[in-house]
Amino acid sequence: MGLALVVSLALLCGCTAERVPAPPRDRGVPAGGFRLVAFDSCAEALQQLKTAAKAYVGPWGFGPNGGIRTFDNGEQAGAPAAAKRADAGPGGNAPAPGDMAAGAAAPSYSGTNTHEAGVDEPDLVKTDGKRIVTVHRGKLYVIDPATRQLTGELKLAPGADGFGGAEDSLLLQGDRALVLLRERWAGIAKPAVPQGGGRPAPDGGFAPVPDDIVGPRLVMVDLSGAPKVIGEYRIDGNLVDARQVGMTVRVVVRSAPRLNLPYREQATDEQRTAANREIIDNATADDWLPRYEVTSGGRTSTGRVGCDRVRRPASYSGTSLVTVLSFDLGVATLGAGDPVTVIADGDTVYSNGPRLYVANDQRWRVLPMLTTRNVAPDPKDETTEIYQFDTSGADAPRYVAAASVPGWLINQYAMSEWDGHLRVATTSGRTWGNKPDSTSSVYVLRADGRSLTQVGKVTGLGKGERIHAVRFVGGTGYVVTFRQTDPLYTVDLRDPTAPKVSGELKINGYSAYLHPAGEGRLLGVGQEASDRGRVQGTQLSLFDVSDPTKPTRIAQYHVKQGHSEAEFDPHAFLYWPAERLVVVPLTVYGTGAVSSPGAVNDKKVAGSPGLPTNVAVALRVGDGGFTEVGTVDHTLRTGRPEHLAPIRRSLVVDGVLWTVSDAGLKATSLSTMKTLGWLRTA
Repeated sequence: MGLALVVSLALLCGCTAERVPAPPRDRGVPAGGFRLVAFDSCAEALQQLKTAAKAYVGPWGFGPNGGIRTFDNGEQAGAPAAAKRADAGPGGNAPAPGDMAAGAAAPSYSGTNTHEAGVDEPDLVKTDGKRIVTVHRGKLYVIDPATRQLTGELKLAPGADGFGGAEDSLLLQGDRALVLLRERWAGIAKPAVPQGGGRPAPDGGFAPVPDDIVGPRLVMVDLSGAPKVIGEYRIDGNLVDARQVGMTVRVVVRSAPRLNLPYREQATDEQRTAANREIIDNATADDWLPRYEVTSGGRTSTGRVGCDRVRRPASYSGTSLVTVLSFDLGVATLGAGDPVTVIADGDTVYSNGPRLYVANDQRWRVLPMLTTRNVAPDPKDETTEIYQFDTSGADAPRYVAAASVPGWLINQYAMSEWDGHLRVATTSGRTWGNKPDSTSSVYVLRADGRSLTQVGKVTGLGKGERIHAVRFVGGTGYVVTFRQTDPLYTVDLRDPTAPKVSGELKINGYSAYLHPAGEGRLLGVGQEASDRGRVQGTQLSLFDVSDPTKPTRIAQYHVKQGHSEAEFDPHAFLYWPAERLVVVPLTVYGTGAVSSPGAVNDKKVAGSPGLPTNVAVALRVGDGGFTEVGTVDHTLRTGRPEHLAPIRRSLVVDGVLWTVSDAGLKATSLSTMKTLGWLRTA
């Protein structure tokens, strides 16, 4: 499979700039209409899928010029590293000041840093105040924060002790944990089993996909006593994301047809394309629709998404399907997931609770070629499709509407629903090369029957730059663009039909994540930069946005040569409103640095020479700026010189700061910053 991927990528890099065929239009949907409809029968579904895929396939398979599309744990091949999805954010940790109901008692523990309050997101560690549960390299650990003892351990994925592969995550509800395990090589949209079984092609083509289901495993664990598995679910494809509201979990999976499209050495491109179309002609519904497997009570049953569960947009290629699954953590079995499938792609998930949105763009088709050749994208390729589902009940999601907006999203924070309107921030145009022409926009959409209709927009933000961070707070949007300087735009969205830029702040560097801190304050985590745009290390910024027309930065905390996971994954960011405490992980290179324990700048470097220094830094946010509280490190003894394991997450339980790394968990007193306990999990 590795050889197949290497070969396909090599072919992709050497392809010409020939345009990818446009997906065929479904004539059953009116021109200009953007809605989902069902197929009349399974035979019709299969025939239309074949017709669409045959028009899209090339000599090498699906993708740019027939190149095979690859995925990396939900990210898009060929997308710039800076465009990685950062699926997480504030509302989470704990409600921000002003978000809590009047008179409500403040929680004594922090949760996962999430985009919307009340909508949980999968992460590598969870707590409910009574226990801390974390998953790492296929093992689940349960910790009692009161006694600071490891009370349970469960191996979920045999052979997953080594490095590599996608990261596992979990969701927690009462005495149940739902662990989401990603198969290591399920991160590739692979050629699938040819007709007649899993035999290699006679001409020595790509290795075929196994007959077994290869995709994410969902494992339900009972935590009422010693942790034990009470149910499992496996489905073809790749895990995109999941959301939890109360007992109900929605899981979004992307899959591809399981077709073996071998490379024929002694053939012309026309012959290869014809052979691939013949393989598509011989495919069955089982080759296209996701299969699943449910294990409960020692019994395993199998199934496949039914044709009646599949919906189609007006135009589609037939090469990708998105399935939304629903599970109830209040029952003892996972069931079949009540699947709903759309013939589309999906990369980004956003939910405010009653509604769930799945968005996809097609930059994977064009970016590898465009950036190499320094060619501007065709506006037709710069679109993001958004599908809206009603998730207000506990049953299967109900498709409501769809829309298409120009440009590409940076992450889920580029979407936010408020007062019945969806706000979407995108970047369009060329962001690379010597003469970038990109601009960014904010679009406002209203659900109108079975469509999402654009009712307002703001365009022309950050010319020649791209979006690095977005945050919508009520009727205000905050958009950060960057190339050499960092314009922070405030956008007035109170009138959805007439949004407007109300203020702008230009400073060096940029924020990659924005977090509302109440009382007209906004926190930013990103990179400081020189006047020429050269990044110079992690910076935290405190903005005063009480007057949207005049946003100002009132404080900055800069760590030279530093980088933080919170810059691209907001789950790594902790803001604890009760003490106005910010905690972020830091990796510092060179001698620029970090002492441990102690302060972070211009102090003696801890750790071994030549190795980066890894800590979590705790800062208190005051009216005038940041005050450093202290740092935490995780020393890893390996028989070689000691070094510090990167800290991944931070959480607060009853006045104790818990930090999590691949080496273990450390408990630190918030009042004294002294170590209270250490639990090794590596």
